[in-house]
Amino acid sequence: MAGKVKWVTDIEKSVLINNFEKRGWVQVTESEDWNFYWMSVQTIRNVFSVETGYRLSDDQIVNHFPNHYELTRKDLMVKNIKRYRKELEKEGSPLAEKDESGKYLYLDFVPVTYMLPADYNLFVEEFRKSPSSTWIMKPCGRAQGKGIFLINKLSQIKKWSRDSKTSSFVSQSPKEAYVISLYISNPLLIGGRKFDLRLYVLVSTYRPLRCYMYKLGFCRFCTVKYTPSTSELDNMFVHLTNVAIQKHGEDYNHIHGGKWTVSNLRLYLESTRGKEVTSKLFDEIHWIIVQSLKAVAPVMNNDKHCFECYGYDIIIDDRLKPWLIEVNASPSLTSSTANDRILKYNLINDTLNIAVPNGEVPDCKWNKSPPKEVLGNYEILLSPAAAAESRNCFQVRRGAGTRGRG
Repeated sequence: MAGKVKWVTDIEKSVLINNFEKRGWVQVTESEDWNFYWMSVQTIRNVFSVETGYRLSDDQIVNHFPNHYELTRKDLMVKNIKRYRKELEKEGSPLAEKDESGKYLYLDFVPVTYMLPADYNLFVEEFRKSPSSTWIMKPCGRAQGKGIFLINKLSQIKKWSRDSKTSSFVSQSPKEAYVISLYISNPLLIGGRKFDLRLYVLVSTYRPLRCYMYKLGFCRFCTVKYTPSTSELDNMFVHLTNVAIQKHGEDYNHIHGGKWTVSNLRLYLESTRGKEVTSKLFDEIHWIIVQSLKAVAPVMNNDKHCFECYGYDIIIDDRLKPWLIEVNASPSLTSSTANDRILKYNLINDTLNIAVPNGEVPDCKWNKSPPKEVLGNYEILLSPAAAAESRNCFQVRRGAGTRGRG
């Protein structure tokens, strides 16, 4: 048993366990010596906490960075991206160029967002500039569409604030922080329905930044046709693409699960909008992902025992502009369809091939630069060599109004 990887998980999902068993790895308990621990975000907090944490040895790796929340909490992601923009501006970087109206030419990829209650006055000021706009409220630390609602009147915020102050459990815990973002009210529709993209991104190290994009992402569709009508603001089957919500809809399809592969989306867009604009869109999506990771890299605890597979949520508007909505630290490994199960099994398989070279007992001192043959369905988004190349690429292509990946 000496040479076998000893694994633990607190997430009992078959796509994980089947992958561990296929490799001949040996299951142990948390209290025994282990080499690989696929854990929930709650557990990672304990592993790295000052009070309850413990020192990891060189043959142990885990699937989250200690402060992954700098990217995966909605408020912190926005805060880090805003800071990144300001730093680039200060440096006089061409990436931080703005147009005549003061909008970033290359870094305008998250909807206008404020923290509540902290930024309430700033939000009101912005709201009054375009009072007919719709905004979406989301609790910072929750997932699967929980606690989300849309508003188009200031009185609705005041009511929310009043209700949350008087709710019975507030006395026991501080008021939950929310983000409020300008709602993308002109989403690209297919078959009249709104959708978003779920893309998987693997980071093996933040310094230097080395990240991979999984080619087999998918689109998640709403079950009810989209309308910007204010009378439907409360209908989450129109507005929220989360499977956790849509599966309760009358029109939910249990065979395809309201999902389309990214390759199907690409074919559809190439045939309806043309190959050139479709390629530009996917280049921009890659660009957004790399920039968001660069934004958090300076504050991320780049622990050598860690890697992380993130679930990126992107919405495309009707002008084919992609918007980063949020990043998930524990993208769902539940399978809603047979295709879903295959995709997620392969995702974990390819992730493990990069994170645990040759399926052998890990050595976290390795250079985290796997050979191309083991990447499977991952493609390199950014590596130290690609970073230098893409900087030059950006300078060359800037004049053409397009952008490179770094």
